[in-house]
Amino acid sequence: MLEDFILDGDAYNWVKALHVISIIAWMAGLLYLPRLFVYHCQSQIGSNQSETFKVMERRLLRAIMNPAMILSWIFGLWMLYSLDAWTDVWVHAKLTFVVLLTVFHMFMAKWRKNFERDKNQRPESFFRFANEAPTVLMIAIVIFVIVKPF
Repeated sequence: MLEDFILDGDAYNWVKALHVISIIAWMAGLLYLPRLFVYHCQSQIGSNQSETFKVMERRLLRAIMNPAMILSWIFGLWMLYSLDAWTDVWVHAKLTFVVLLTVFHMFMAKWRKNFERDKNQRPESFFRFANEAPTVLMIAIVIFVIVKPF
């Protein structure tokens, strides 16, 4: 039964393309949401601007980031299964950073909830710093996938 999910030729390339597309969408959200938090910190609680940020943040997370993250995992694991690459060290290193990216995603979901409830206690500078984390993790992931240093 699991053999039916092994990809070959064109099917593999389609899944790889869908994986890259979903990763791009996920990364766009991971890079943009903390920036929205920076601007949200600058708005007065209860203001029209603050309420607009709440809508933008919720839609970005729920309509783009969550589906993109899920699809990234599905297509990525599907490719790994088809390649039978589980014993390659670079795969474990890459997956470690992808898990960290997923954890960061979950933290951002929590921060968004705090903004939604007008209970954010973090300063703008925190979110400016947090905005750099996805970039660092993305660089590590790309290096492990392309260079395969070990």
